[in-house]
Amino acid sequence: MTHRKERFINVIQGDFAISDAPDAVLTTVLGSCIAVCLCDRTRGIGGMNHFLLPGGQGDDTGNMRYGANAMELLINGLLKRGAARDRLEAKMFGGARMIGNLRNIGASNIEFARNFLAEEDITCLAESVGGTSARRIRFWPTTGVVRQLMVTGDLEPELPPPPPPPPQPAGIELF
Repeated sequence: MTHRKERFINVIQGDFAISDAPDAVLTTVLGSCIAVCLCDRTRGIGGMNHFLLPGGQGDDTGNMRYGANAMELLINGLLKRGAARDRLEAKMFGGARMIGNLRNIGASNIEFARNFLAEEDITCLAESVGGTSARRIRFWPTTGVVRQLMVTGDLEPELPPPPPPPPQPAGIELF
């Protein structure tokens, strides 16, 4: 039995990648961002994007930070490389609420991605979205297989509280 060495392709924020190479594995790490993995298994090609914000910004069609642009570029890139629109299948990940006291951008990203896929009539076979944990994603684009690792706990060790300030002499106020 021969084992083929896998070639990892990291998809960073605001980017996408497409491959039909059997040894390719597309990877990313997500918090409130969304990654949509699209695959045409018949053609043996797939791609992944990684967007930060829902929607788009007017004429800024090249800005991959926005979901509308990231989705359009991924779909069009797959179609140019031989995928068929009616065979595209999606899997969606991310959209966590990473900072509790700020606007829930993860929920907005999830809503956008679900609506976009529905409007484009692309079936979403699976999703793992929401929650409060980051995710590490590995996607095999020729088969559509995805593996997810939840990243739980504090990413940085908690520091001890600072020592109390020294007592100040009477009559002196520091500000």
